[in-house]
Amino acid sequence: MSSPVSTLLIVDDDAEIRSLLKRFFVQHGYRVAVAGDGEAIWAALRRHKPDLVILDLMLPGEGGLDLCRRMRNSCPTPTIMLTAMDQLSDRIVGLELGADDYVAKPFDARELLARVRAVLRRSAAAARDHGPRVTFCGWRVDQTRRELRSPDGVMVPLSNGEFDLLTVFIDNPQRVLTREQLLTLARGQGHEAFDRSIDVQVSRLCRKVERDSRNPTIIRTVRNGGYMLACPVERG
Repeated sequence: MSSPVSTLLIVDDDAEIRSLLKRFFVQHGYRVAVAGDGEAIWAALRRHKPDLVILDLMLPGEGGLDLCRRMRNSCPTPTIMLTAMDQLSDRIVGLELGADDYVAKPFDARELLARVRAVLRRSAAAARDHGPRVTFCGWRVDQTRRELRSPDGVMVPLSNGEFDLLTVFIDNPQRVLTREQLLTLARGQGHEAFDRSIDVQVSRLCRKVERDSRNPTIIRTVRNGGYMLACPVERG
């Protein structure tokens, strides 16, 4: 039985880029919908129900960062940002808002294809039943539903990227993980070794699970090492 075809939504105000990317991804077996601005994206989301959104941050009217924030509040669709090479601050803000990955312009379409495949693989793997539920430091994780609940039973919303990162930590409890290892395990191959965006997502995750994020006891920073989930993990 063949696997279902994934649908991508490409949001870019440049008609030539939309056309080129649509043709490229269709040639690689995807269904592709396009939108040229923030107003059109909502109709496209409702109509096509994409599996992944490729979102240019430099859009007329409502910008990509505002769109990313609104999308995260209304739907869990994975998102890859397209950013200008010098827009480091926008990339960091985008990741904090819940985007799953980014690709800097100008980019090679093959790199974007690899990032799309990696995000879709992680999303599909997370949707499958991973078996027993997981607990750590009183927190409970349902990997099937991709839900995190506090020791008090309150559900804490996580972006796809944050949940993927948390999954890496609970799969490697009480083990120091370097930034490079976290990048590879959470996002797949293809990221530069000096990519510090993982620090942004670790910090964001810490703010959600730590009682005092300035003095973390659950996800600890190991000097000259990386990060570690400091408590044991129980399954079942």
